[in-house]
Amino acid sequence: METGNKVTITVETTVQIPVEEVWKYWTEPQHITKWSFASDDWHAPNAENDLRDGGRFHTRMEAKDGSFGFDFSGVYDEVKIHELISYTLDDGRKVTIRFVPQENETKIIETFEAETDNPTEMQEAGWQAFLDNFKKYSETTNKA
Repeated sequence: METGNKVTITVETTVQIPVEEVWKYWTEPQHITKWSFASDDWHAPNAENDLRDGGRFHTRMEAKDGSFGFDFSGVYDEVKIHELISYTLDDGRKVTIRFVPQENETKIIETFEAETDNPTEMQEAGWQAFLDNFKKYSETTNKA
């Protein structure tokens, strides 16, 4: 990774469920595999999550047609239940996610360091798509 000025990108959404439920859907592997992809032609066949300071996480993401896949993994730097998750990806980039309770809904604000291989607009759109997928999954699941 380049050590020059790092570009940070922020994406956000508001989920129409309380933070305790948002936290569960965001952090439990059986839920992560249901939303952790940007489009319907992808899936997350496996997720592991040791949610604690110093714990590791790993999610396998793959195109459903088998044409491409990658591992999304790293180490947690700080975890504050129902408030904050910060981690360092295996490529050295930092990510911070804030969960802001607002009565019966939760605002999620995710800030990440951009990588240098793809345009920042593409990265922002991709990470926003993950958040949008999370919102759709968690709101639908919570009503079930």
